[in-house]
Amino acid sequence: MKDAPKKRLPRVIAWEVTRSCPLSCRHCRASAQNKPYKGELSTDQAFRLMDSIASFAKPIIILTGGEPMNRDDIYDIARYGTKLGLRMVMAPCGQQINAGTVEKIIDSGIKRISLSLDGMNPETHDAFRGVEGAFDTVIRAAEAARVGGLEFQINTTVSKLNYRQLPEILDLAIKLGAVSFHPFLLVPTGRARDLAEYEVSPEEYEELLLWIYRKSRDLSIQMKPTCAPHYYRILRQQEKKQGRIVAPSTHGLDAMTKGCMGGQSFAFISHTGKVQICGFLEDEAGDIIKEGYDFRPVWEESPLFGKMRNLDGYHGKCGVCGYRANCGGCRARAKAATGSYLDEEPYCIYQPPKAGSIDA
Repeated sequence: MKDAPKKRLPRVIAWEVTRSCPLSCRHCRASAQNKPYKGELSTDQAFRLMDSIASFAKPIIILTGGEPMNRDDIYDIARYGTKLGLRMVMAPCGQQINAGTVEKIIDSGIKRISLSLDGMNPETHDAFRGVEGAFDTVIRAAEAARVGGLEFQINTTVSKLNYRQLPEILDLAIKLGAVSFHPFLLVPTGRARDLAEYEVSPEEYEELLLWIYRKSRDLSIQMKPTCAPHYYRILRQQEKKQGRIVAPSTHGLDAMTKGCMGGQSFAFISHTGKVQICGFLEDEAGDIIKEGYDFRPVWEESPLFGKMRNLDGYHGKCGVCGYRANCGGCRARAKAATGSYLDEEPYCIYQPPKAGSIDA
């Protein structure tokens, strides 16, 4: 008798606790504005949602926005999630980070925050973020976090505007005391639809991911590319050339992380309770309000999530590529390019030599 198939559990959930934001970032997926938004979950509704999640899984919960610190109850939410055994982290803009708020963040159980640096100087970063002084704000926030003993990572949205600056941004992240550096490859959704001309080319994309692979081998901090699923194909190709197999015992989390986790081990919950595979693909997988704040039926029964998990159902080369279980292609980028989230990743230059082959 065969064992029952292992249940998929969410490992990471990004929750847009508010869409309100003081910045005006050129790449914002939500086109967020600094105003109140109707329909955001109340404190009690937030608690009910976390009760549901914790009843069957213990994922990382990313409190994101907008600016999550715009919510008066953000520490109550974080504290409640922590008591349930959820690992709470937060993605603030940095404007409200100071010695006092760092202490409150730590006391609430939040383990790490992320801060965004989209340039190695004010000229590049402030132009991208749409607010003068944004660069200096992030530097001060990083210093406050470091002094206060709060872990932080640096995120960088990569485009033609800054990708040549990445080595310098990485050096700055290390100097600031970040525990990890996460380059995010631009996905042309939200305001970023107007930035399509600033997307790096497929060839530059490949070159950039090769640089990340080589550089990350001897770094003092973790470097993890995000919205860049090809990296996990490149990692295996490069290791194979050196006669090595990518395994947890030798490569740690890199061996266990999949390129696109959307709908498979990752989910996004909008400020109004809509569930998506990620923040960049707006197709709805479910609505937790309609489900009585019960996340589990959406996670386990959503037809959209089912399609994401059926890798053989992807179109074009993504459906036959031998690396599809490691990469999967960016479903949001496919949707933006062709109108179908099942189409092949448009920014991948790799051509599988034959169906199912993993020859480099």
